[in-house]
Order: sequence, then C-alpha cells, then structure tokens
Amino acid sequence: MFGVADIHKEYERLLENGVKFTMEPTKMGVVTIAVFGDTCGNLIQILQQ
Repeated sequence: MFGVADIHKEYERLLENGVKFTMEPTKMGVVTIAVFGDTCGNLIQILQQ
C-alpha cells in the first residue's frame, strides 16, 4: 500500500503508462483507494487520506 497526495492524478498517470487497475479510485470512509496488479500477480493499493 502506497499513500499518494492526489489519487485521481496518480491513477490517470499510471493508466497512461499501461498499468491495469482491478479497482478504480473508490471512496471508503475517510480514504480513497485504487488497486492494480504488478507483473508477478501481486495486488498493489494506492490510497489518499
């Protein structure tokens, strides 16, 4: 899990670079989370508080 300052900006930047997301930025209480896979099959979360 990695914290980011602007999840929507980071989401768009990663999409433009070919990252495949399994979950778009989604508000969950006080945080917004997005999930993508790495090249080894692991799921990585980015979040903004």
